[in-house]
Amino acid sequence: MFKAIFFDLGGTLIYFDTSWETILHQANLALGVQLKEAGVGMDPAQLAADFNWRMQKYYAQRSSDYVEHTTEFVLNEMLASYGLPEVKPEWTRIGLDAFYHTFQNHWQVEPDAISTLGRLRGVGYKLGLISNAGDAADVQALIDKTGLRPYFDRIWISANVGVRKPHPRIFEIAMDSLHCSPKEALMIGDTLNADILGAANVGMSSIWITRRADMLENNPYRLSIVPDEVIPTLDELPLLLANW
Repeated sequence: MFKAIFFDLGGTLIYFDTSWETILHQANLALGVQLKEAGVGMDPAQLAADFNWRMQKYYAQRSSDYVEHTTEFVLNEMLASYGLPEVKPEWTRIGLDAFYHTFQNHWQVEPDAISTLGRLRGVGYKLGLISNAGDAADVQALIDKTGLRPYFDRIWISANVGVRKPHPRIFEIAMDSLHCSPKEALMIGDTLNADILGAANVGMSSIWITRRADMLENNPYRLSIVPDEVIPTLDELPLLLANW
């Protein structure tokens, strides 16, 4: 019998409603504009391009070692590299808030997320959220925007923990916090490597939710990583658990 159920966030409980690449371009430029207005004396397009280049390097790094240095670290490093007479501490948050706000309007809660979480809490499960993200403030804002916060006992964000799924440490911290063993814990997510393999590596059971799982990130693992169960949507979860 499971005591605690852990959920991924993006692609599992919430989804992005438009082209990621289009919004990424807008977000990078918004960061550049805000930094320029705050006092960084450089062209916004140049700032946007530099930040995008550094973020791509960061994404590649964290995909290989699962260490989360955070986007704040990336932007601080970028600003420090310019040799400016002064780098004000608030510039980083101003830039990142502009960057992430551009994305936040396009994240929507899945239509069956709230009802499913409510049913699970109603029968006594402890619920946790484990999210891979480079900025904790952005995730917290999304949780509030989508109305998910009341359903979770605890929330773990890789930007705070320092490592990303599938690193065992983030799962171990989550289980310790909810006082459950691996046999009493279940992970639900859409990403085979991060969610399903990560759970298996610490002895947790897993359910792969496939509604948003048709992505390049999953392709290398479709034959090698096997979840305990597969469901297309969240509303199938309560019955599946009742018959586990």
